[in-house]
Amino acid sequence: MPTATPPTPEQIRRRSLQSGTIGAIVEWYEYTIYGVAAALVFGHLFFPNFAPGVGQIVSLATFGVGFLARPIGAFVAGHLGDRIGRKSTLILTFSIMTVATAAIGFVPTYQQIGVAAPLLLCVLRLAQGFAVGGEWGGAAIVAVESAPQGRRGYFGSWPQIGVSSGLLLGTAAVSFASWISGDAFEVWGWRLPFLFSVVLAGIGFFIRLRATESPAFLAEKAKMDAELERRKAPAAILFRDHRKPLLITIFGRFAEAGNYYLFTTFILSYVTTTLGAPRSYGLTASMIGAAVNIVMIPVFGALSDRIGRVRTFLIGGALIVATTWPSFALVHTGHLWAIVAGVVLFLALGHAMVYAPLPALYCEMFPTSVRYSGISIGYQMASILLASFTPALASAMVLWADGSLWMVIGFVIVTTLIAMAAIAFAPDRRDRELNEIGAVPTHTDDTQALSSH
Repeated sequence: MPTATPPTPEQIRRRSLQSGTIGAIVEWYEYTIYGVAAALVFGHLFFPNFAPGVGQIVSLATFGVGFLARPIGAFVAGHLGDRIGRKSTLILTFSIMTVATAAIGFVPTYQQIGVAAPLLLCVLRLAQGFAVGGEWGGAAIVAVESAPQGRRGYFGSWPQIGVSSGLLLGTAAVSFASWISGDAFEVWGWRLPFLFSVVLAGIGFFIRLRATESPAFLAEKAKMDAELERRKAPAAILFRDHRKPLLITIFGRFAEAGNYYLFTTFILSYVTTTLGAPRSYGLTASMIGAAVNIVMIPVFGALSDRIGRVRTFLIGGALIVATTWPSFALVHTGHLWAIVAGVVLFLALGHAMVYAPLPALYCEMFPTSVRYSGISIGYQMASILLASFTPALASAMVLWADGSLWMVIGFVIVTTLIAMAAIAFAPDRRDRELNEIGAVPTHTDDTQALSSH
């Protein structure tokens, strides 16, 4: 009986990139449609006893509930990913996300089962958060660890399009469901995007099952099996030996972690509730902005291979600071073309430029033995610190300021400056092999980082 031909290095690289990218797109689609539904209909369906403005804030707060479970998912998936393997861990997170998302499509409303409805919704949202907590790190790692030398920034940027691709697909799915259900959208139409996730999940499972472990992890696992020290939990080693890169990972996300959701989830609520514009305005702006964001992320990922991750990030941060007020000013006009222009301005330039280099930059700060734990825990701790309740917080700011956006604008600028200060301390290791990265950043790395900026 003929034996199967082992995959070539090029096939391994391609399958790893596909696994990280397509899987991330599907998971972020599943995660994003909750945010869109929370901004549009969940306030009426699950929190009808609140005043309209307050009910909207509570609905968006349930969007933030998912972030509470993300660090837990990061700890669990990080441990499994560093000890057992990236592939099996990603399949686990993918399964949890799919089951939770499909189940949301069947949750009865408050009118049908009372207070049990929002409680059940929150439980399923927590399951989504747990799953996505382990997704980002794994998707980024399989792409970066399989990349050829000198192209880690470009390869690592591809899973980053998962967030905007998920937003684009999710918003399109909600728009289509709204179109075909018409006035019945709040009755049954909103459920369709959640149920459609099962179809997308089938594609994602097929792609992830074909992927293989990265050579970097297989080599490290052989060493871990032979060394007693490596039998300790990766998280324990992470907090003992890698505190500095972990802090950089956490605070470096402040430029995009919550600000992205201001221009996606929060904007949907602001356009319809505060400005009184049609629902389609916010949905159209989100879809176009996401599409442009998808195109620009690989461009800036490739740029980071040429000029460095840190320099690319700092330029992007400066663009966020410079364009935040014009972006919100355009949205505040309430005109469709201006809302689209404002969202595109933020997502195409500043956000894409700070978001694209993060996978390669973060992977290059941690050794293989704790890489999954390091980037997952750092990434998701930032999510719970900043991104979790940003849409609800922004809605509260606008309500407190009588419809003005000046507090939200200040929030974006301050958080971006914090991120820029953190990333300025990151070492430049784009020319080093991943397996050569040691346990603790060296003085030489810090000197190179400062001189390269």
